[in-house]
Amino acid sequence: MTGPARLGIDVGGTSVEAVALDADGSIRARTRNPTERGEDGVVRSVLAAIRALDTPAKTIGIGIPGRIDGGRVHDAVNLGVRELDLAGEIWRRCGAPVAVDNDVRGAALGAASRTRAKSLAYLNLGTGVAAGIVVDGRVIDGSSGVAGEIGHLSIDPRGPQCACGQFGCIEVFAGGGSIARRAGEPLERVAERADAGDESASGILADLARGAAAGVRALALAVDPEIIMIGGGIARRGERLRSEIAGALARAADGSAFLASLRLEERIEIVSPDDAIGAVGAALLGDRLGA
Repeated sequence: MTGPARLGIDVGGTSVEAVALDADGSIRARTRNPTERGEDGVVRSVLAAIRALDTPAKTIGIGIPGRIDGGRVHDAVNLGVRELDLAGEIWRRCGAPVAVDNDVRGAALGAASRTRAKSLAYLNLGTGVAAGIVVDGRVIDGSSGVAGEIGHLSIDPRGPQCACGQFGCIEVFAGGGSIARRAGEPLERVAERADAGDESASGILADLARGAAAGVRALALAVDPEIIMIGGGIARRGERLRSEIAGALARAADGSAFLASLRLEERIEIVSPDDAIGAVGAALLGDRLGA
């Protein structure tokens, strides 16, 4: 197809992925480039992605970490952004309507576009842990924009301290950043040691499964979605991750007919990090603009 497309930009800590979506939802163009840190760096990175798509924009949707308020980004610490009027900066340079939202909520929209389910929760296991909730095609933001921040639910008050100040949060056990700090190495290396029989590494993977399973239970009990999709960098473990989480869910449900009746393991789907759901969801954010 030709003519303007909906552009979607997914800004991550290391890379920016972008797509151009046609009216039927098909991807016309896709690109990825490194992320520059800081307010000016993020703007340059987004503009570079838009140029690389080489497609006229009907709307531009941007998913980015941090707290979003009216197109402004606050406290995206992993990007070195304190405050940035991202919507305004991109609109001034591109002239197309711009929508900005939190990256996980954007990814939830992208995940929802892959299914006919009326309710869906997207659990992102990346550097941190957060969720996006979509009901009847609408993302639930909450009264102050923090709906889905389940990474900061404490599941073990005697556990390690989280960056938020609490102890034993889901993110401490299932967030890639916390795992790397606890283990002194990235998850990939931890998994290799666990496969070689290292008990401490196996314990970290068991904690990961326990934390992720707690996130699944929290979403199921609070929202009761038809599907819980799990994505983010940790989802590269693929079917092994699904099996580990299902096992942790089964152990938690042992002795609880109520939890067992929910059959939560059957609702889990793993989204490949190579899928462009973040950028696709960002493109769908542009539909809010009515352009």
